[in-house]
Amino acid sequence: MKTISKQNTKHTSVNVHSIMSDGIFLTVCGNDYYLSYNRLPWFRNAKLSDIFNVKMIGDDAIRWDALDVDLEIDSLKYPERYPLVMKRDVNEVLYN
Repeated sequence: MKTISKQNTKHTSVNVHSIMSDGIFLTVCGNDYYLSYNRLPWFRNAKLSDIFNVKMIGDDAIRWDALDVDLEIDSLKYPERYPLVMKRDVNEVLYN
């Protein structure tokens, strides 16, 4: 398993520590989190520079501008409370 590590000194409250073949390790406000590509597939094929370019949004969220991804810190702490399920209207599926 290949690991790529880099410190993000641009934003001191959030740092990506390593990018692995199956996910990302990051620290947000002093707490460590693992983001699995199975749960958050937007990162799987992203450019390294885009993954490392993460910033805080206020006190309770982080954002990757280039990937157009926002995550609430609460969803990192309690992922079971935030199922990633897309709900669509039947008409939208049939006619789009």
